[in-house]
Amino acid sequence: MGLYPEIEPYDHGMLDVGDGNHVYWETCGNPHGKPALVLHGGPGSRASPGHRRYFDPAAYRIVLLDQRGAGRSRPRASAHDTDMSVNTTAHLMADLERLRAHLGIERWLVWGVSWGSVLGLRYAQTHPGVVTELVLTGVATGSNAEVALLTRGLGNVFPEAHERFLAELPPDERDGNLAAAYNRLLESPDAAVRERAARAWTDWETATIPAPPGSVARFQDPEFRMGFARTVTHYWGHDHFLGDGNDEGVVLRDAHLLKGIPGTLVQGSLDFGNLLGIVWRLHHTWPESELVIVDEGGHDAGARGDEALLAATDTYARGDTGR
Repeated sequence: MGLYPEIEPYDHGMLDVGDGNHVYWETCGNPHGKPALVLHGGPGSRASPGHRRYFDPAAYRIVLLDQRGAGRSRPRASAHDTDMSVNTTAHLMADLERLRAHLGIERWLVWGVSWGSVLGLRYAQTHPGVVTELVLTGVATGSNAEVALLTRGLGNVFPEAHERFLAELPPDERDGNLAAAYNRLLESPDAAVRERAARAWTDWETATIPAPPGSVARFQDPEFRMGFARTVTHYWGHDHFLGDGNDEGVVLRDAHLLKGIPGTLVQGSLDFGNLLGIVWRLHHTWPESELVIVDEGGHDAGARGDEALLAATDTYARGDTGR
């Protein structure tokens, strides 16, 4: 079974969310269908037309948005004068609530990939009454332990690429929080420093997280590369703006707050994030969740992962299994 056919939005707009930010949104499928919100990855990526295809367009009212600073939203994070202090997890969750009110939606299914799973989990924990179900893939929780693994721990697996990654940093910055150190370079007043840092950051990500060719090709666009690297390091270097800074992180700590919300977790068995066992711990702390492990799948769980995601949205379309 493949993804649903390509569709175009029946409505779209730019929502003024305050702080000088306007967020791009679109709706697809059935205007009277079950509402579903799509949260893209990154942070700093963008909504993709392919994301629309994980939902039966006859059954769902599919809502996509580009998060602050990303994609078609304005101002772009790639612009050096864009104020990143008003781009935090709390700001993004407030934007989701503004969008839900703007569209007149009472409750919606939340679908998230990678960073979108972090945002979706925290949104459901803090706004449980508006989330009917969660469908998450490339699952992460935004903990400091995950950041340390992805920026430093994988150096033992990819030593040559990691040596290049470290080489861009001043010697006295190579022993601390590497994401924060890169973010300082990406905030430099020197455009050449920022560009070298963005290239080095995305080269490291490309080396460690195998992705479809289209995803890697995005990094050849200097504007996308800059906005993505600046946003990721902004979040990763500041505890994802989630709380107390402990290694485990608040999303896993507060997993009990998901009680009563059905969910499906689709995870590739070769996703490096699994080295910390976080998706299993999340699943076992959240009784209403189903964990689908895709053998030989990576952070992108591939075609078999797509089948599991479709099975989940099709199942949830058959009835509101939320509270």
